[in-house]
Amino acid sequence: MVEFTGERVIPDQVEPDLWSEHMARYAFARAYADGKRVLDCGCGTGYGTFELAQAAVEVTGVDFSYEALEYARAHYARANMCYVAASCFDLPFPDASFDLIVAFEVIEHLADFRRFLDECARVLVPSGLFVVSTPNKSYYGESRAQSGPNPFHKHEFEAEEFHSELDRVYRCVTLLAQNHVECFSFAATAFSTAEARIDGEGSPPDEANFLIGLCSKTTLPPIEPFIYVPQTANLLRERERHIRLLQAQLRTTQAWLDETQQDRNRLLDKHRELLESYENQNSWARSVDNDVRIARNHIAKLQLELEANRQEAEAIAMGYETKVAELEAENLAKTKWATDIDERLSAEIERVTHELAACVRFLQTAEDTVIERTAWAQRLQSEKQALEGQLNAIRASRWLKLGRKLGVGPVLD
Repeated sequence: MVEFTGERVIPDQVEPDLWSEHMARYAFARAYADGKRVLDCGCGTGYGTFELAQAAVEVTGVDFSYEALEYARAHYARANMCYVAASCFDLPFPDASFDLIVAFEVIEHLADFRRFLDECARVLVPSGLFVVSTPNKSYYGESRAQSGPNPFHKHEFEAEEFHSELDRVYRCVTLLAQNHVECFSFAATAFSTAEARIDGEGSPPDEANFLIGLCSKTTLPPIEPFIYVPQTANLLRERERHIRLLQAQLRTTQAWLDETQQDRNRLLDKHRELLESYENQNSWARSVDNDVRIARNHIAKLQLELEANRQEAEAIAMGYETKVAELEAENLAKTKWATDIDERLSAEIERVTHELAACVRFLQTAEDTVIERTAWAQRLQSEKQALEGQLNAIRASRWLKLGRKLGVGPVLD
């Protein structure tokens, strides 16, 4: 089910005036579709494409919404119609494919509208007709003054700008005004055509509700004033129905206003209760404010005491810092003294260690000498003993004794 958002027209989901406003454009374009190949750009739900197919040889409806095209195929189908899902910036057709192109309420939805106009000109035969419509920015801005800009519109046109943009692409451009006018009809119960008389000059394009551009690369066909009378064209009856609807809405609004008045009264009662509560709270607040002032005075006194204590503590801290600095200096001096003593003792110990090592070496040498000399003395003692033994043997020899007697030989004491 296609949902009506306020932009895409869904049959049976829009009010009669809005429906007639859109159908009138297709009824106007139908007069130029007889025997033609027609392209409906932005065909939506297909009601206008179906209208054009009543006169055209073939009609192609193009839209980017698959949902809308499914609705169109289900509700508006004829043998000479087809629907194509495509972007109006890249129409999937060869050059010069259509005799008539309509684009109703499409261009204002496009930021790059010039590309759209160029693409339509590409697929239009040189002698073809391009019919394009858009809301008049001047009128549309006034009508939406309270509701604000249309969020679906990318670029809205005033009459002069709209004509200028169409003139950029097409050699022949005529701008028509579409207005919702009041008229009187004289007709039987059913009629298809009627003679119309239009008094006055009408309003200029810049005051129109909608702007309709008829464009051609060569020449435009004859253009006659066109009046579309919908089936529900008894304006007085429609106004009466509208008045009854407004009266019903008024009654609903009145009931809502009564309920709102009751809510207002309840709110006023609540407001009075709140005022009384507010006054009580103010009295309590004044009492609290007095307590706060007393507390602030006490706090100020405590702050003065705290400041005095802080200054005293700072003085003590400075004294401690000075003493600590002196102790640190003294400690540094003692540390240096201890370091110097340690260095001297280390040097002295090293010197004594070297001397002791030398003494040990000297004692080792002396001990080796003593041992050597002791061995030598022991050898001499042994030799002495041996010599003494030989000497005693010699002394005891009879030959020596004989020599003494004879006065010859060595004299041994």
